[in-house]
Amino acid sequence: MNNKTLGIIVVLLLGILLVTSSAFVVKETEKGVLLRFGELVRTYTEPGLHFKIPFAERLRKFDARIQTVDSSPVRMLNSENKFMMVDSYAKYRISDVSKFYIATRGDERNAVRLLSEQINDRLRNQFGVRDLHEVVSGERDELMAEITKNLNQIAQKNLGVEVIDVRVKRIDLPPEVSESVFQRMRAGRELEARDHRAKGQEASERIKANADRQRVVIESEAYRQSEELRGAGDATAAAIYASAYNKNPEFYRFTRSLQAYKESFQSKSDMLLVDPDSEFFRYLKDPKGQ
Repeated sequence: MNNKTLGIIVVLLLGILLVTSSAFVVKETEKGVLLRFGELVRTYTEPGLHFKIPFAERLRKFDARIQTVDSSPVRMLNSENKFMMVDSYAKYRISDVSKFYIATRGDERNAVRLLSEQINDRLRNQFGVRDLHEVVSGERDELMAEITKNLNQIAQKNLGVEVIDVRVKRIDLPPEVSESVFQRMRAGRELEARDHRAKGQEASERIKANADRQRVVIESEAYRQSEELRGAGDATAAAIYASAYNKNPEFYRFTRSLQAYKESFQSKSDMLLVDPDSEFFRYLKDPKGQ
């Protein structure tokens, strides 16, 4: 290999090294800043191929997608002077990459720390003028919307990020407060339970008294109807007997005598003391009863 060929190879290698060290690509999910000896000289917000001065300029890239700030639970005081443990998070993305780099010195952990402080400050201010019910359910959506709006204005101005949403994941009472609150809740529920039981007992007594009254009325009505039916039946039977007796009085007297004999001599040990001339033996002496 002669010197000319070697020179061409060296030039090609230097050219390739120059191109690879000066060309860079910014993706759709990225934003970048170009630093020249540590000073910010250009920003890149659109995807594409770009070039920089080798060794003199340096590129810093940041994720342009939506990021999450997951804050640690913070102790806060509400309008009722009760402490709460508030666990929150926020969604954000970089809107001004140059401002973001200057505010955080290119360290995304600084952005998370600063946003967490801002979120906690605004939550603390809002919770301080609201009671527990308003914070948990009553005005929660309005509260989060207001905090998001205010925080977004500050973050865009100071950090170059857009705050998309702020949410409270969980609200707990501190351990030293939870037990006393639990005891009050249990006492309230026990009082409510006793009230319900008393009302239930009262309703039960009313139902029983009404049922007993209806039972007495029904039994009295049934007894009245049964006596009326029994009286009507007895009257009908008496009328039938009277009619039958009038048709053949002698036969009726004969059958009554037989029934009397049957009931008098039901057992061999029965003993009857009667005058032989008594009317009782009338049909035993004479079948015609004469």
